[in-house]
Amino acid sequence: PTNISMMKYVAKTVGKLAYEGVMSRKTCFSEDDLQQCFEVEMKTESELNLLEVFRSDVFRFFLTPCVQPGKEHTFVFTIPAMQEYLAALYVVLGEKKTLAQRVGKELSEVIGKVSEEVTVVLSIISKVLPLRFLPVLFNLLKIFPRYFSRLSGKERDAIAHTMAEELFKEEDYFNDDVLDQINSSILGVEGPMRHPDEAPDDEVFELFPIFMGGLLSRRNRAILQQLGCSIKNLAAFEIAKAMKKTVIRNSRKGLPPSELMDYVFFLHEFQNERFTAEAIRSLRTVNLSSVKMTPLKCSVLASVMGTTCHEVEELNLTSCNLDTSSLRILFPVLLRCKALHLQLNSLGSDACKEIRDLLLHDKCVVSNLRLANNPVGEQGAQYLAEGLAGNRSLTYLSLLHTTLGDRGAEVIAQHLAKNQHLQELNLGYNSLTDAAALSVVEVAKKHATLDKVHLYFNDISEDGKRALHSLRMDRDGVRALVFLTAGTDVSDYWSHILNVVQKNLPFWDRERVQQHLALLLQDLESSRRQTANPWRKAKFLRVESEVKKMLGKLQHGSL
Repeated sequence: PTNISMMKYVAKTVGKLAYEGVMSRKTCFSEDDLQQCFEVEMKTESELNLLEVFRSDVFRFFLTPCVQPGKEHTFVFTIPAMQEYLAALYVVLGEKKTLAQRVGKELSEVIGKVSEEVTVVLSIISKVLPLRFLPVLFNLLKIFPRYFSRLSGKERDAIAHTMAEELFKEEDYFNDDVLDQINSSILGVEGPMRHPDEAPDDEVFELFPIFMGGLLSRRNRAILQQLGCSIKNLAAFEIAKAMKKTVIRNSRKGLPPSELMDYVFFLHEFQNERFTAEAIRSLRTVNLSSVKMTPLKCSVLASVMGTTCHEVEELNLTSCNLDTSSLRILFPVLLRCKALHLQLNSLGSDACKEIRDLLLHDKCVVSNLRLANNPVGEQGAQYLAEGLAGNRSLTYLSLLHTTLGDRGAEVIAQHLAKNQHLQELNLGYNSLTDAAALSVVEVAKKHATLDKVHLYFNDISEDGKRALHSLRMDRDGVRALVFLTAGTDVSDYWSHILNVVQKNLPFWDRERVQQHLALLLQDLESSRRQTANPWRKAKFLRVESEVKKMLGKLQHGSL
């Protein structure tokens, strides 16, 4: 009789069950469903033998009794993602006989169910990596009798955790976030929007199209071939064509950060450089703020972005748990970004050394660099100053709240003269005293292009205030943003300063912020008293009102 591999049998039976569940959007299966699954047409003795082996030894590896109230006597997949993986396997192996005629339409329907208004990729792929499922999952099947004895007496959660450890044990360092999240819901936080007419308990399958893409990669197709399962070229061509059209269209939409990271993972798993390059070329703005960028995610992002050499208008990596090694991995990507947001990442002096090398690289195009709320310190300032001195692209640098102190600011000032392109420098909230603030301003006066220096929320005395107040753009060539006032008028930048304060309050010392706001309020009131112009008085009163509101909310803890 013709032999059939266990993997082929699993795809033919359990894959069919999984696929039908995906298409009907359900995750719980009755005994009747299982019976129909195993009653596929058996033509060979080999298939009948495999059925007996499967029922006795392998069944509980894939399916387990459901323990949810009201769903007794039903079965669910041991790991939710396995349903979508096996459904994808069922399709790409051609077990769905009408694949060539219907794949384009059906894939569109699936993608529509996954995300009608957002994208085909949602916030889950970082939890379970499809590339590792294929070789590891079926290697476990080969040694199942020994492995099964470890699992049979455990509850579902324990089984899922044991399987997770097996799947990821070889690369734990890269997959800490996966192991942490393996027992989380299969649906992402952002999640797709359900249609108002849909039943509230409908399941949404977000991995199915992603797994289909991963299974079509050349590497995985080769592994499948060795295991006795070949993917027909027609199937690969039809699925890839349908995916390409949909994915590229969706890539042009603005995605929430977590979903954008999932989209990057999808492109990485597809393992087709030409496809990835065409899709990624449309990404001019990349916002991954608040995504925990593990070494794995950094490597995936660098790999995907590396398929093209186009410049990126903006890369936002705010609050992404970046460290020095993250910057090294992402270095080729960072070089190509015009606006680079690295705020709130605990980047210290070692990381600043990497940023110095970035700024000095002859292919660096970074023009806007934001490092606010990082512990840069004096040594970090030294490295950044060296980078600033030799850089030719940077026009805006924010070092807001980076613990520079006087010495750090003076080091920056000493190297500013060698820079010929910087236009704006933010040194706000850095505990600068008069000497450091004035030394920066003196250098700025002589600088060819620097015309704006932010110095608010520093420890500047009344004498220092008067000296900075006397600066005139037409005469000195530089404007210092220190107060909400400009002589006997309101500063043009008062709203900007207050917006900066409001955005950063969660990360700043509130008592100190209150003290600075109180000083700004005193300055406003003093300037208002010095003018007789009723229009200006009205402007002062308006700004004073905004500051008082902010102070009131701070004191009551409601801001």
